[in-house]
Amino acid sequence: MRAFNIISPDEGLRGALQSKIDNLTKPKGSLGMLEELALQVGMIQQSLEPELKNPQHILFGADHGILEEGVSCTPKEVTWQQMGHFLKGGAGISFLCAQHGFKLNVVDSGVDFDFPAGCGIIDAKIRKGTRNFLKEPAMTMEELELAIERGAEQVDKVYSQGCNIVSFGEMGAGNTSPSSMWMSFIGGIPLKECVGAGSGVVGAGLQHKVDVLMAAAANYENAQGTEFSKSFGKGESAGSGYLSGGKRDYVLEIMRWFGGYEMVMAVGGMLRAAELKMTILVDGFIMTNCMLAARELYPAVTDYAIYGHCGDESGHRRVLDVLGAKPILHLGLRLGEGSGAICAYPIVVSAVNMINQMDCFTGASVTKYF
Repeated sequence: MRAFNIISPDEGLRGALQSKIDNLTKPKGSLGMLEELALQVGMIQQSLEPELKNPQHILFGADHGILEEGVSCTPKEVTWQQMGHFLKGGAGISFLCAQHGFKLNVVDSGVDFDFPAGCGIIDAKIRKGTRNFLKEPAMTMEELELAIERGAEQVDKVYSQGCNIVSFGEMGAGNTSPSSMWMSFIGGIPLKECVGAGSGVVGAGLQHKVDVLMAAAANYENAQGTEFSKSFGKGESAGSGYLSGGKRDYVLEIMRWFGGYEMVMAVGGMLRAAELKMTILVDGFIMTNCMLAARELYPAVTDYAIYGHCGDESGHRRVLDVLGAKPILHLGLRLGEGSGAICAYPIVVSAVNMINQMDCFTGASVTKYF
């Protein structure tokens, strides 16, 4: 398994950054979250004059075996259809990237489709979709390791192009189901509280989704043996539970058993971005659960994370709370693709412009009035 060297930003600069922000021509704290964001980006870059350079968005796409169980109202073919649609400029993430100056990188992590060579989609395919985690692990450990590596490689590419702020998105019919499993088993939240409508499953369909995921959790428990079952109860909640081989190994096991290739690649990308001291924009329910997994592997990764929004997918607020995250926006979004992260980017720009372009009281010859 690839190791990452992720170190929290040096605290030595914090006082000078805070002093600069506090002495801009405004009452102390009056620009609220802009001040918090400016401090965070300054700490990440270890600079009193932080810059945002060449923002890029990496969108990973893959299919999921659990879709066979009717947990989503989205047909599987929508995954490959949307992957091509992103590049044509007519999708949600397409106009947002164009509006806010992001280069869009679309990556095939494991789509059940053969994209033609030269179509513009980056080929990082592990397999044509994961296995059905109701019946068996979604992927092998070797596949998980490869997905982490390939996610990190995509960040290396954008970093080599001068990017220092990156966002991640996903496409994969049914991928709120594996995200709910990660949220429960890694975040320690009862599974029923983690399962939401996804792309629009309601009523009896939503109950069926809950039943399938509860059965998958129980099957996983049974596969681990009696000691595991005693630790976890009846599959409704996981948390710190049974950590055979240590917490790290447990988290990796949950990731491979229930995850998607696009999700694991996003985790690898987040870890590599933090290692490179890049600012990470975190999107909605699925990407927030990827950050949760990343944090359990390398806690310092969250020092580099800015949370774009709190979406309307059931459970997103809960997992944000587990992370101690303060999202920038709440717009009722649940599209995915990275849309909420990109929508939040102008706020981060405003924070950086604030610290760089506002005068201090002394320089502006304004009496400090507080």
